[in-house]
Amino acid sequence: MRAVVFEEFGGPLTVREVPVPACPADGVVVRVAATGVCRSDWHGWQGHDDGITLPHVPGHELAGTVAQVGPAVRDWRVGDVVTVPFVCACGRCAACLAGEGQVCERQTQPGFTHAGSFAEQVALDHADVNLVRLPAGMTPVTAAALGCRFATAFRAVTVHARPRAGQWVAVHGCGGVGLSAVMIAVADGARVLALDVSPAARAAALGFGAELALDPLACGSGSPDDVAAAVRDATGGGAHASLDALGSPAAAVASVLGLRRRGRHVQVGLLLGAAATPPLPMDRVVGWELELYGSHGMAAREYPAMLARIAAGELAPENLVGRVITLDDAPSALAAMSEPPTSPGMTVIAP
Repeated sequence: MRAVVFEEFGGPLTVREVPVPACPADGVVVRVAATGVCRSDWHGWQGHDDGITLPHVPGHELAGTVAQVGPAVRDWRVGDVVTVPFVCACGRCAACLAGEGQVCERQTQPGFTHAGSFAEQVALDHADVNLVRLPAGMTPVTAAALGCRFATAFRAVTVHARPRAGQWVAVHGCGGVGLSAVMIAVADGARVLALDVSPAARAAALGFGAELALDPLACGSGSPDDVAAAVRDATGGGAHASLDALGSPAAAVASVLGLRRRGRHVQVGLLLGAAATPPLPMDRVVGWELELYGSHGMAAREYPAMLARIAAGELAPENLVGRVITLDDAPSALAAMSEPPTSPGMTVIAP
């Protein structure tokens, strides 16, 4: 089969023939119909994630058709049309037994722990725990957009941020996950303040229902203190909930400082390497009784609630897809993430 491969971190990305992956005993091999190009894939290519073995095939947001089924799989058959969370849970550890598969102690992740979905086929572990059947009428391109950014944003907003109608939600960073969070928070009745340095991203956020959009660089000196002050001014005292959907120490600090008392900060963007331990203002967290959350995807068991809202027309993740490309275009699309984005929305590969 054809796949995108890199043999060194940050090195060339090439499309070439590789063996079809072996089918796990309790898993499946999926023929990929669509897969998203995510900044997490870029981080993996750059060597920011532990556990990647070279040479490697990236890709973790996918949808397609089951092509092989392992002998221990009960619920799935060849020909089923599916998607999957980017965290494949084991179904047996303490976290999984508590219903928290997104933080599984023995999780696997296509595109990180093993070869991913920038390929014509991909192997997935623990199929009975992780596969999600696509509802009738949902295209693979739309489903691929769910697997990481939209599902992560859905859980971040509905489980952690928990806005009530009329409350303010600040979204720092309006890439794929940030725009997803804007859409979901607006659908929940929140008033959304979007922040991004890109005029196109701010315009997109307004198009998805954000009430206000700010350029962080235009907030005083652009420091976290000044950005937070602008958020507090715009929201009449601070956001009730705030998300760092960018993944930077400055955005994380501004997100926390921009909250009102008893507010909730949700860290959605990855903070890796030297940025992994930002100096958060814990004095404010204690004095104002703020809540801090991380958000790491969403388990397969939680997908039905999200899919029901999509089917009802409350959410339209297909509108977040900016362009669809071929597998041959994938190396340049991933490499382009080394530079600031030129257009908002998600890029999806259709192999």
